[in-house]
This record gives sequence, structure tokens and C-alpha cells, in this order.
Amino acid sequence: MNLLETIRMYFSFSFVVYAFIAGIMIALSSSLLGVTLVLKRFSYIGDGLSHTAFGAMAIASVLKITNNTVFVLPVTVLCAILILCAKENSKIKGDASVAMISVGALAVGYFLMNIFSPPANLSGDVCSTLFGSTLILTLTKADMIFSVVISALVVIFFIFFYNRIFAITFDEDFSYTCGINTKLMNIILAAVIATVIVLAMNLVGTLLISALIIFPAVSSMMIFKSFRNVTFFACIISVLAAIIGLFVAIVSGTPVGSTIVVVDIVCFGFCKIISIIKK
Repeated sequence: MNLLETIRMYFSFSFVVYAFIAGIMIALSSSLLGVTLVLKRFSYIGDGLSHTAFGAMAIASVLKITNNTVFVLPVTVLCAILILCAKENSKIKGDASVAMISVGALAVGYFLMNIFSPPANLSGDVCSTLFGSTLILTLTKADMIFSVVISALVVIFFIFFYNRIFAITFDEDFSYTCGINTKLMNIILAAVIATVIVLAMNLVGTLLISALIIFPAVSSMMIFKSFRNVTFFACIISVLAAIIGLFVAIVSGTPVGSTIVVVDIVCFGFCKIISIIKK
């Protein structure tokens, strides 16, 4: 009964409700793309774009842009397309371009924040951006609606283009011969991934975004083999981890991002045990 009263008390605050709604939708959209990223061996793109988003956010803070997303989102999408194009460039390999862009963005971001931010707030600003801290608990109603709408569009995109995403995930050459514009689809996927990463910054921070995307997908692959089942179960794991992580973080006062990732790690451990038992 005490637990129910505690839950009821916390959900009486609007910011907690906003955090749970936005967190669930962001976790759902992230898990959908995570399966494709893992299977296409594009996991490094998520990590590189998260660092890019940090640099873009630092620049937006220096320019005193009120709504950082207006600046961060297009910059991250542009970098996603550049990384994808560089992957096909024989002079600059994909992994090298990711390293150059991600490390450069981190360095520029911290450099600018160190120069233009007050020394007293610097460490707090950096930690909040990198690890999420309690940013998700400061969302306004407008921020929540924006996160829900964008996440819903990502889910709709995945459902509508499911067959094409499935095809290019496993065999791009065959998909091309079947009439699918694989290059355009990869660019769109990169843009959608960048959008999800910008949204996830408020939930887990820039350094932990890859975990939010990758862990549910890998955990699901431990148990299931078909693309559809893996995707569906990854969504369940991601949403459950977000709900449990948010609740634990609110009650115990731990950082939201790291708490959610820890729950994802625990889920991965359980899935690993189940896969061993099945074998």
C-alpha cells in the first residue's frame, strides 16, 4: 500500500507525468532503430552523432538560443548525412569520419563551454548534457508534446517503410535490384536516427544514448531470431527499462540516464541467461 501511495503522490506532479510520457515515447522510437543499426553494423554512428549533438548544444548555448533543439537537430541531421556519405568515400573510411567528427565536436563543445560559461556552472552543465542528470524532469508541456510528436512520427515512419527497412538491413544490393533507392533510404534513416538522438539527449545524455539504442536490440537478439520478433521485444525491453529507470531515479534521487542504462544492462543479463538455458 505504501508503494501505491508513493506512486500516486509522485504522479500528482505534472513534471513527473511529462517525464514518463516523453521517456516512454523516446525509448520506443530508439529501440525501433536500434535493431537496424546493430544488424547493419552502424552502431558507431549513434555514438558519433551523440558527440556531435553535444558540440551543437554547446554552440547553441554560446549563441544564447532559447530552444536548443532548433539548432541542434538540423546540425546533427547534417552530420549524420555527412558520416553516411563519408562511409562510401574511398579516401575517408566510415569509422575514421565518425572519429573525426565525434571527437572534434566534443572538443569544440567543451572548449566553447569552458570559455563562455561561468566557472561555477561549467561542471554542472557538462555533466547534465553528457549524462542526462535530471533534464527529463524539467520538461515543460510544450517540450513533452514535441517529444511525443517526433517520436510518434518516427514510429509511423518505421511501420510505413517496414518492408524497405527490412530489405536494406539484410541485403542492400538485392534491394537495389528490386527497385528500392537504397542510398536515399540510408540518408533518410540517418536523418531519423539523428532526430532520435537529439530527443534522447534529455533522457539519458549524449554519452549514454548509444546504450539506450543498442542494449534493447542486442538483448532481444539473444532470445529471438526473426526481425519482427526481435524488434517487438526490443521495444518492450526499452519501454520497461525507461519506466523502471525513471521511477527508481525519482524515488532514490539517482541520475535518470545512468539509472535507465543500468536497468537495460540488467535486462541484457536476464536475456543472456535465458538464451543459455534455451541452448
